[in-house]
Formats: sequence, structure tokens, C-alpha cells
Amino acid sequence: MRLLVYPHDLSIGGSQINAIDLAAGAAAAGHDVSVYGIPGPLVDYITERGLTYIPARTLHYRPAPSRIAQLATIARQNRIDLIHAYEWPSCLDAYYGASLCLNVPLLCTVLSMDVMPYVPASVPLIMGTADLGEQARKVQKSGVWVIEPPIDVERDNPDIDATTFRRRHEVSDEEFLIVSVSRLALDLKLDALVRAIDAVDLLAGSYPLKLILVGDGPARAALEMRAQAVNARHGREVINLPGADMDPRPAYAGADLVVGMGSSALRALAIGRPLIVQGEDAFSEIFEPKTYDLFLKQGFYGLGDKKPGAQLLARQIEDLVVDATRRTELGTFGRRAVTERFSLQRAIGVQLDIYRQVLANPPQRNLSEAMRSARLALMLEYANHDPGRKRRKRDRESAILSAARSGLWPPASAGSLV
Repeated sequence: MRLLVYPHDLSIGGSQINAIDLAAGAAAAGHDVSVYGIPGPLVDYITERGLTYIPARTLHYRPAPSRIAQLATIARQNRIDLIHAYEWPSCLDAYYGASLCLNVPLLCTVLSMDVMPYVPASVPLIMGTADLGEQARKVQKSGVWVIEPPIDVERDNPDIDATTFRRRHEVSDEEFLIVSVSRLALDLKLDALVRAIDAVDLLAGSYPLKLILVGDGPARAALEMRAQAVNARHGREVINLPGADMDPRPAYAGADLVVGMGSSALRALAIGRPLIVQGEDAFSEIFEPKTYDLFLKQGFYGLGDKKPGAQLLARQIEDLVVDATRRTELGTFGRRAVTERFSLQRAIGVQLDIYRQVLANPPQRNLSEAMRSARLALMLEYANHDPGRKRRKRDRESAILSAARSGLWPPASAGSLV
């Protein structure tokens, strides 16, 4: 097969790394695979994995006319058998040229936490959780499959040196190190990051805790201000934000406990670390045998009860701080669970089989469906560029960042960022 894989962007993130790892797996299985995407930090990772990189045009509209034309040209010139796009904007870029006009089969992976209405109903989908798969089957006419975020369990393993990261950040043997590896984004991530800081703040007077937030993004400055207040309150460095790291494996390995969601949570388990899964609206749960089925169903993420304060997360952290035996047992259980269910090799096999099914039964296109998706996407794009909406969005973001900087969380009236 000649495959073109199109991640939604090439910034550092779990979805993008998954796309590249799966593409490399398909190439290793003997297929001709190229990765197309807007230039970003992961271009070097694409090259490292031995894949051909094709830079995308950088027009910021969704869908982007220049990328629609470019993808059609690439598909025709390279005789692409199948395009695999990630998330709805990339899907539409591929749909309106290469797929609709040239009849190149298209598959879309959606790892966001919603079934987006912009994807045409005839496009076959891969969803990231069982719950989302069930929702998608209610609206899609083509096949819907589920592949949980895959993890390279050979590369991410419990034998990674656990001391390097601790020495680099001056974490003593007596300190209990909590690590989060995450984009420092307002959407999806910020609630969990703020609550992690606040939970450690609640416990730092009783235990020698340190929290290191590995990552970068638009919320970094606000989180640093909140962290500085915590550090000043305790007279020592309790919270540290060192920035992003292209290879965060030593961070996971050096942790006594990891807090996080999605692919980051699974990588922590692969490296044998105990884990607390976070989500939004105050959600947090320890990953253990009794919560395993929950996370298989909804993904390594959740929505909580929106209660203010970080007491729930603090209690969960404290339970693990005081029980070293339980931490060891959870680390062993997590490694076994990821190896059996979430391994990259298993996911590559499943995905290649999906490719064969899509090629054997290419979906039928229809003009009314294409027009509906275009109308919805253009309405969203028009709204995104409306000056009044932009101003309201800036005001909401400002309120959220102000709350993240201060001791107030969640913000009282920030509203939605959508």
C-alpha cells in the first residue's frame, strides 16, 4: 500500500506521536508511507523513524483550500492508495480534493473527546475509546473502529534509568516526586494542571513532595505564577516547570507517581509507574484493578463534578505517598495492562487490517453530504474569525488565565472556550 498519513499538526502531543509511530509500524511492515503535515517540532521525529516527510502549506483556515489542492496533487502524483487523516480539519482537507474529486480512499482517526459533526458521514472512522465508538456508530454510515492510544512498550519500559531526571532537577532521595507530562494548554489540560499544583500545595507541609510539570504551552506563564506562590508559601521549591522535552521517558522513570491523562498516562504505566488519571471538572481516579474497566470504556480521561478545590486529588496522592507497597503493586499491574492491551505492535496489526477493509469496501460519496459538512465547517470558521467572538474568546481566556495565576479555581464566570 502507498499510504499518506496526515496528523492534525506536528507540535509535541500524544495524538501526533501515535500517528507517527503507527505510520512507522506500517512502513516496517513493508508499506510505502509518507507523513504530511504543517512543519513543527515533530518533523525531526518523523525523520528519526525513517519516514518521508512532506511539508504542508501553512494557511490557517479550516479546511484550507491550499492544502486541499496540495493533497490532491500529492495523491495523484504519488498514486496514493489511502489517506489517513487525524481529527476533523485534516480529514476535510483530504476529503474535498483527493477523496471527493479523485476517489482516493480516506480514513479518519478522531482522538478528541467528542464526535465532531464536521466529518462527512461516509468517512470511516477510528475512535480512541469504546464510548466514542458507540456514539460515532449512531451517525456514521461507514465503518467505525476503536483503537486506544498505542504505546511502544519496548521503547517505554521499566528499565529506563530513574536517576538521571532526579539529579538534573535536584530531587533528593528523600523527596517524593510527582510528574506530569502535558501540553500546558487552556483547553482540556488546564483544570488538571491547576488542581495538581493545588493538591501538592495542600500536602507539602506534611510530606517532602515535589511536583514537576514537563511541557509548554500558552498557560505556562500563569501556571508558573501559581507555582511561585506555592514555593514562597513553603519556603522551598515544591513546583517546577522546566519546559517541554522531546524525550520525556526519564521524567516518567524518575517519578514516584505520575498524574496525567491520555497517551501520557499510558506511557507512565508502560514505564511501571503508579498513576492517577486526571480529566476535567475535578476528575481524578487512581488507576488500579477496580478502575481498569472504567478507563477501557471512557479512555484515560474523565469528567468530574466541578467541585472547587483539590481535596479529592490530594487524598488520592496521600494514599499513595504513605503506601510504598501499593505503589509497587500498581506499577506492576499497569505495566502488564499496557503490554497486553495497548501495545504499539498490537495496534499496528489492527490498523493495517482496517486499511485493508477500507480499501476492499471504499465508501460511496454523495454531494449532499459533502455540502452539509462544508456548510458546518465554513460556519464554524466564519464564527472563529468574527471580531466580536474573538474579543469574547480573549476575555474568557483572560479570565481563565487570571484564575490560574491566582488562588481562585475554577474561574467563577469564564464560560466556554469553544
